[in-house]
Parts: sequence; C-alpha cells; structure tokens
Amino acid sequence: MLKSRLIPTLLLKDGRMIKTKQFGEYRDVGNPRTVAKVYDAQKADELIFLDITATQEGRRALLETITAVAEECFMPLTVGGGIRTLEAARELLSRGADKVAINTAVIERPGFITELADAFGQSTVVVSIDFKLNPNGKPEVYTERGTRQTGLSPVAWAVKAQTLGAGEILLTSIDREGMMAGYDLEMTRAVAEAVSIPVIAHGGVGTIQDLVDGIVLGKASAVSAGSLFHFTDQSVFKAHSHMRQAGLPVRS
Repeated sequence: MLKSRLIPTLLLKDGRMIKTKQFGEYRDVGNPRTVAKVYDAQKADELIFLDITATQEGRRALLETITAVAEECFMPLTVGGGIRTLEAARELLSRGADKVAINTAVIERPGFITELADAFGQSTVVVSIDFKLNPNGKPEVYTERGTRQTGLSPVAWAVKAQTLGAGEILLTSIDREGMMAGYDLEMTRAVAEAVSIPVIAHGGVGTIQDLVDGIVLGKASAVSAGSLFHFTDQSVFKAHSHMRQAGLPVRS
C-alpha cells in the first residue's frame, strides 16, 4: 500500500519564509534553511518551496536557498515560482530540486506541461492549482496569488493537466489558506476522484485531524500544511503518529 505523505509547504518572499492568509497579509516565520533542517530531522516525507512573488516580479525561484537546503536535507524537494522555461526548470533540478511546481505558465501555455514531462519525466512535474469561489459563488482557478481569474474549473483543469503529462496535482484552496479551518474536502475529493495521479491537499489545516480527513474524506494521496507547524505545538512527529493511529500507512 502506498504511504500517505505529509508534506510541509514553505512560502518564500525575499529569501525569508512567510505565512499568508488567503494569499494576502503575511508574517515572517523564519529562515527557510533552518526550518527545512527541522522538518528533515522530524522525517517529513517531502518539502514544498513556493516563491510566491517570483511570477509577479518576473524572476526565477531563489536558487541559493534551494541549493543550501538541498545540501543539508535528504527528503525530496518540490520548488515552484516563476518557472516559465525548460532552462529554468533544469537549473532548479540541477541545484537539488526533485520536482518543479508550475502554475501561471501552464495556464497561459498548457503545452508547457508536456514539454516538461518529455524533458524531465512525468513524476517531476507538479501542476499547482489555486482555486477559490468567484463572485458568482463557483469554484474557479486563479493565478497571480489569487488576483486573476482564469475561467477554469479546478476539476476540469486537473483532468487536462493530467492528460498533458502532469505527474501530480498540488491543490490549494485560497479561501482556506492560512485560516486553519480545515481543507475544502469537497473539492479535494472531486479532483482526486477525477484524476489517477496523486493529489496533494493544501490550504486550511488547523489540527492534526484535518490531515487525516484530507486523506480519508478528501481522498488525497498526500496532505500539506504550514500554519499547523508554525503556530501550534504540533510537529511532524505528532502528525505522523496521529495519522498512524487513524490507520493510515505513513512513514515510520
């Protein structure tokens, strides 16, 4: 049986790690290199780094940070932010990233998913889908930190991304991100049941039970969190233990 993965997500801005609420207000939560070492010591299954302003500022993800983390941590790293070319992806992978997360670039040019999969392998390509309720109350995919509507349904876009060569989906609820009120289980389940590739649930974790719910009720293959580990007394150790007690196959 495949392990249920627990994947902390680190948001980067100007070389520092931050935590946002609904992609808006944020606060500094530390040095990414130091925090990554803690997660590595606690045996997190993987780690996701997202440079949240790279696309808007027209630059690539922070290469020095990724290099430093990769030198000291032994878990798989997924890196996203400002990746628009094969060369940008190749440089991140050469610096120690194991996967690249792409969002805006593939909505603007969906064929880029296929180009990445052909060049580096499908398992390397993580399509990041950020969604929230639009003014009409319907779930819609947004880009540019939740400021630009795309007209895309999260489920339909996930299906298309898989068809084009995505190896994994990182599904983030903007409405719940940083709010610590639990995942959007309905949408997570809808996407997970529509595709055959792994879905990582992200956005909203407030308790370690939310992690269990994301897999059991949301049907996600993996669960990700940020605020839970920054602003409560919970840890990856405690989360893995709770998931194990709930009957989920997790890393020992």
